[in-house]
Formats: sequence, structure tokens, C-alpha cells
Amino acid sequence: MASPQFDFSRYHIAAVIPAFRVENEIEAVLRGLPAYLRDIIVVDDASPDKTSERVARCADEDRRIVLVRHERNQGVGGAMVTGFRKALELGAQVVVKIDGDGQMDVSRLPDLLEPLIQGKADYVKGNRFRDFVSLQKMPWVRRVGNMGLGFLAKAATGYWNIFDPTNGFFGIRAGVLAQLPLHKVDKTYFFETSMLANLYLIGAVIRDVPMPARYQGEASSLVIHRVVLEFPFKLISTYVRRMLLKNFIYDFSMASIYLIFGLPLFLFGLGYGSVKWIHYARVGQAAPTGTVMLPTLSMLVGIQILLSAVEIDLRSVPREPLSHPLD
Repeated sequence: MASPQFDFSRYHIAAVIPAFRVENEIEAVLRGLPAYLRDIIVVDDASPDKTSERVARCADEDRRIVLVRHERNQGVGGAMVTGFRKALELGAQVVVKIDGDGQMDVSRLPDLLEPLIQGKADYVKGNRFRDFVSLQKMPWVRRVGNMGLGFLAKAATGYWNIFDPTNGFFGIRAGVLAQLPLHKVDKTYFFETSMLANLYLIGAVIRDVPMPARYQGEASSLVIHRVVLEFPFKLISTYVRRMLLKNFIYDFSMASIYLIFGLPLFLFGLGYGSVKWIHYARVGQAAPTGTVMLPTLSMLVGIQILLSAVEIDLRSVPREPLSHPLD
């Protein structure tokens, strides 16, 4: 837990709130935000309801609130990129993301902010899976989905030490945020994982903190079939991009050599073995011993070499923060 004596009002902390179809919740969220937040940026992502009107009403009472409106819907990632750019423009030192549906307990903001201000991490995110009581309250569909996505996102992003990648409650140092290629950040619900992938490439240190979410029966705007169709391809492309950039562009290490030799051996064994198995199955003959052993050995050696590359990858999580303590 964060220190209760920590004075967050000394720092320029901005909150970015992506808003879409949250007319019933947004006012309560805005009125519940702590006084130490210097800027509150609400990005109305072309919401068809009265979200903007409710935000404008709150802005009349609270000058910290800045309303930005999209003419067309860009997705949560697109809304966040707009909010990030506005926060940097306003001179924020730390930026936090808060959803507009009231699911996030803003009393936990100090847990995100203190490691960032002290320079112990560049990006701090909530982890609902560290709180068993909260986990029991999480709808089972979200629980299963997040657990599965959690492991796949670790492999894709390289952050093997974190979990719950779809948790949208996070904070980031503005200096680190300014280094990210925001135009490459995914605009859909893959946004959080895309952020992690880009943070890894610049060597940012990420810290997980227990952060129970609040579920009050609201309907999630996350479409399950869209996740099933889109996420596998995006996870694979994210993983391949990370492997290429990390091992052959930004660096060249033993992991690079292992990939150069291990992957061709494995693919040769798999391809050659499959072709020969199909051939001898069609002609009804037993394959010669040499024909069986060659692809088998190629695959086994290839897998062993690739496991060595995986071991290096597991130990390559960034550990030295890019950020320094804020004065």
C-alpha cells in the first residue's frame, strides 16, 4: 500500500478517461476523483448517448476537467492516444488511465502513483488476480478469458513477470510515454497488450500491484467473438515483431544465434517428416529407419535449441527503470 503521508499534489498528475456509452456512470466517476489530480482529460469517443453533456456539466463545476470529442469512434486505444497527447501537451509528469464506467476503485490510485514518482517503475498496472476476494466476484467469462490472455500476452510482450494484461487501470511516467510511438499503439481492445509490447522495446520497467476491480452488474462492451477472432493474430504478430526487433535489430545475442539455428532445424524436421509420412502412408509402406530418424532428430535438436532461446527471453525482462525520482 502507498504511504498515507505521500503528498501527490506536489506533482502534475493527469487522468485520462476514455468515455463511450457511460452517460449513467461518468458523473459519479468524475466527482469521485481525488483533488490531487491536476488535469482530468475525458475523451468522448463519439458516444451516441449524452456522455458529453454530462461531462460538460461536470466541467462547469470543476475546471480540471478537459473534454475532447472524437467525430467518429476510434476504439479505446484511439481515445487513449488522444488523451495521452493532450496530457503531454498540458505538461503532465504522470498519466493514469481510469475507465468511465465506475469499475475502478480510485482510492487505489496512490498504489499506482507512488512507484512512478519514486522512480521505481516506468509503468504500474493493476492486477486483479492477486486479490482472491475480488477474483471470486469477477464474472467467470472474464476470469477464464483474462487468465488465458494473460499467459499469451506474457509471451507476446516479453513481460513474463506481469499478469492481467487487459486490466486498464494503470499509470505511466510522461517521459516514458513521450518515447512511445503512439501512432503504432493498437486502437482496439488490444490496446493494453499493444502498450506493453511497445514499452518492452524501449526497456521500460513494469510493476504489478494488487488492484481489485468492482463488478456491479454492468455489461461489458468487450465483444467476446471479436476477441476470439482478432486477438490470436495480433498476439502472434506482436510476438514475431518483438523477436525480430529485439534479437536482430536492437541487439544480437546468443538468443539470436539459437533462433537462427533452432527454428530452421525444427521447421525442416516438421516439414520433411510430414511429407515423408504422407508419402509412405499413401503407398502403404513402412518408412526406412533413416527417413524416420532424420526429421525426428532435427525436431528434437531444434526444440532444445529454441528452449535455450526461451530461457534467455525469460531472463530478459527489463529491470532497470528508465525514470528517475521526481523532485
